[in-house]
Amino acid sequence: MATYRYKVVNEKGEKLEGIYEASSRDEVMQMISTNNYYPIKIEEQKSKNNLFTIRVEKKIGMKDLAIFCRQFYTMFNAGLSINNCLKVLEHQINHKVLKKALADIEDRVKKGQTMAEAMGSLDDIFPQLLINMIASGEESGNLDIVMLRMANYYEKESKNESKIKNAMIYPIVLSVVALLIMIILITFVVPTFVSLFDSSEMELPLLTKFILGTSRFIGSYWYLILLLIVAAVWSISTYLGTPKGKVNMDNLKLKLPIVKGLNQKIIVSRFTSTLSTLLASGISIIQSLEIVSVIVGNKIAESDILNIRERMLRGESLGTLIQQSSIFPMMLASMVSIGEESGKLEEILSKTTDFYNNELENEIQKAITLIEPLLIVVMGLIIGIMVLAIVIPMVTMYNIV
Repeated sequence: MATYRYKVVNEKGEKLEGIYEASSRDEVMQMISTNNYYPIKIEEQKSKNNLFTIRVEKKIGMKDLAIFCRQFYTMFNAGLSINNCLKVLEHQINHKVLKKALADIEDRVKKGQTMAEAMGSLDDIFPQLLINMIASGEESGNLDIVMLRMANYYEKESKNESKIKNAMIYPIVLSVVALLIMIILITFVVPTFVSLFDSSEMELPLLTKFILGTSRFIGSYWYLILLLIVAAVWSISTYLGTPKGKVNMDNLKLKLPIVKGLNQKIIVSRFTSTLSTLLASGISIIQSLEIVSVIVGNKIAESDILNIRERMLRGESLGTLIQQSSIFPMMLASMVSIGEESGKLEEILSKTTDFYNNELENEIQKAITLIEPLLIVVMGLIIGIMVLAIVIPMVTMYNIV
């Protein structure tokens, strides 16, 4: 028997969570279905007896999810059954984790489970958003439309993800090159001048003394420095993995001058895109907000969205609540209010998504424009100071001679 922690929404839209002992995820899903609950998340509680554990990332990337949804839609829309679609995709897709998962899903569907129930048993691989959307599609008989929407959704998310990653390549390469130059100067170049300066018996500038001292220290205690760096990286990584660490990091992302705007645009883009997709598939606004809160990828925004959800249960409007939020822009609040009044919230959100995707692209370019020259100036100053520390006493020695 294993212990599972589950999070569900009941028929009234209230969020419930608890712990359930079962032999498999299927048994937990059966309990949830019996109680007419809507599953949000099911996860097995892992043993914490080991000091060191290796975590294998099994989640499938946005690009692979987009390919899966697009190919499934094409075949299902052409008249193939769910089983046949899964069977063909199992042989076509190269992603090893996804290939194995599809084989498992196909087997479960053959035994009578719905596709959503089968995927729900693998929620450590498939995102909850996709599972919920497929469940909605199967219940309404519009699985083909749902898969098309999800294909479009993941394609947009994949493009945004790629833009952000590509934008970070040059600053990272620049930082690594500058760091390597500094290490070479301190460990190889500076030591060659030590004997020369020592033999001259001249009074060295304070800057030169500092650089020479740093060089000697690194040369003598490099292993301790390396150990400290590894310990620091491990400590920071461990802290950021804790709930408090995640909250503090996400809060910092929304306050740092250069990345603040970029992170806000990412949150707004994901919020509008996911919410419009969920509403278009017939999922209620209350259930949709519960799912969206996790998708936005920021603990501060997640808490804000859950607070909006709770207040909506008390009768307040979404547009008014977004207006009161410090994360979402006023324009979004206005657009949502218009959508609520006209009864076309999903359509308005879809159009707003396109606008904020363009805004996100502009924000990425803006961040690159600010980060690149800043990095060049900082690295240039550091390397320049190190070079000056060597050149100044050399010039002084030349003048004396």
